Amino acid sequence: MKLISFNVNGLRAILNKDFERDFLSLDADIFSLNETKLSDDSFKSSFPFCPLGYHVYWTNSKIRKGYSGVAVFSKIKPLSIHYGLIDNKYDDEGRIITLEFENFFYIACYVPNAGEELKRMDYRMKFEDDLLLYMNKLNKIKPVIYAGDLNVAHKEIDLKNPKANINNAGFTMEERNAFTRLLSNGFIDSFRELYPDKIQYSWWSYRFNARKNNAGWRIDYFVISEKLKDKLVSSIIHNEIYGSDHCPIELNIDL
Repeated sequence: MKLISFNVNGLRAILNKDFERDFLSLDADIFSLNETKLSDDSFKSSFPFCPLGYHVYWTNSKIRKGYSGVAVFSKIKPLSIHYGLIDNKYDDEGRIITLEFENFFYIACYVPNAGEELKRMDYRMKFEDDLLLYMNKLNKIKPVIYAGDLNVAHKEIDLKNPKANINNAGFTMEERNAFTRLLSNGFIDSFRELYPDKIQYSWWSYRFNARKNNAGWRIDYFVISEKLKDKLVSSIIHNEIYGSDHCPIELNIDL
């Protein structure tokens, strides 16, 4: 099974940048998008091509237009769909969709950024606590695949300039420790599991020619339940695909 996650940083913008070609060529069984930046009533009208054979689900911010938003395209019809975390928490910002399948749960997520001067750090940390409760609850039922822009570089190897970014959003000890705590609760960073020493990034600032100079961060992940470890085939970062400040990531897993 091939799974793709891609922070498109605005669906309308990326549709003018070969996105249809890339979407179709990747030919994923499940393809999730982060940061679509659309309202609920504009998603379908903003998506000019209809991928044949896909079931489509989306959620967007109800409190701020042009902000956040997650969408999932699945060739397999899910048994159920859930928006937000427990009691639909955080769906007001359009951050999480969970699809339940026969053998696993798929969570597409756009994790809140701690923001400039870490103004949303408290919100971010509460989100991490609630997320862990939710994932542990699902993991007791069946294995979990958690995908998206998680807005954290976990280790120094996961960004180009770690020392210069200590205490910046995405590389604070609070955020990194929250990710460590998630992994210690029965989950695996699929890319790092397969490639413990590989340096590769999934996001680059638009400033200072960062992508040209490969001064990036790895903040997009497929995190999977430990019980799926033996089914993990590959975890790929598609640096060759442009159109956003992120690039797509891919998980191949034998389900």
